[in-house]
Amino acid sequence: MKVTIDGQEIEVEAGTTILQAARMIGGEVVPPAMCYYSKLKGSGGKCRCCLVDVTKGSDADPRPMPKLMASCVTGCQDGMEIASKASPRVQEARKSVTEFLLINHPLDCPICDQAGECDLQNLSFEHGKSATRFIEEKRTFEPEDIGPNIQLHMNRCILCQRCVQVADQLTDNRVHGVMDRGDHANISTCISKAIDNEFSGNMIDVCPVGALTDKTFRFKSRVWFNKPYNAHRDCDKCCGKTTVWMFGNEIQRVTGRKDEYHEVEEFICNGCRFDHKEVSDWVIEGPREFEKDSVINQNNYTQKLEKVEIATEKNILLGRDQDRKKISMVSNPLDTNNKNS
Repeated sequence: MKVTIDGQEIEVEAGTTILQAARMIGGEVVPPAMCYYSKLKGSGGKCRCCLVDVTKGSDADPRPMPKLMASCVTGCQDGMEIASKASPRVQEARKSVTEFLLINHPLDCPICDQAGECDLQNLSFEHGKSATRFIEEKRTFEPEDIGPNIQLHMNRCILCQRCVQVADQLTDNRVHGVMDRGDHANISTCISKAIDNEFSGNMIDVCPVGALTDKTFRFKSRVWFNKPYNAHRDCDKCCGKTTVWMFGNEIQRVTGRKDEYHEVEEFICNGCRFDHKEVSDWVIEGPREFEKDSVINQNNYTQKLEKVEIATEKNILLGRDQDRKKISMVSNPLDTNNKNS
């Protein structure tokens, strides 16, 4: 069956959602999504970021749908026509949803490890407002220790529930979930248990904000100073295919490989993520490429940058040459003689 999104027609199979069809087309017609995750069953329908305007229901029933629809849970119909980025109504709705998500979100970007790869940051950049109308006190939560590897910042959480679905679908005996109701709702463990399942680290990869971060990487470096490489190792628990983030010849963190929609290709185990931080543990395949507008891509090896001369005292820049060498992308992370910058 055929559907049309912002004037672009595509043929899809029965059961395809509007969001999936938009991703097949790609580009600016793809709605933002903060809760939907294609690798997790039953995700979507919570954040309302992916609202679209169905201007024609189908060839059989051409009437438009009166309300904006969540594209991640709305199935396509033959002859359906959808307005996404082209609709002023949709654009206004996304601004409102973004404003709502930011009501209780703290201004943690300067110190948050998720900065530079945060979906909420990207959403607010495109749809956010420069001022807030919210004058009430933001909700806050006391820090909670959920284990040695994962840091929970509940103040940043937007309750997308991806982490809960990861625990349900990848692990046994889930010990955390959504507690309380309304504006008191929060992610927590039932009786202050530690989350230590072998695949629990995937909660970090699926979290769209900085609510769940890697304790072993915490405050070490900004992500755009790291050089991401595809790497693999023989692992009897998972696929062993990861992205290693390096500063010089030091692996600072390990994550799953993500696609253009920031979804992991395959989930990885905690052993690969937390326990193997030596270069000798991995077979380095080569540097990754990121979307051209990503802040991480500003340090990508494919970009030709003009040399910047800083006219200042030499003593101020002591050690800067060594840092530049560590930050710059090189073709082989094991080649310490490579002088490319």
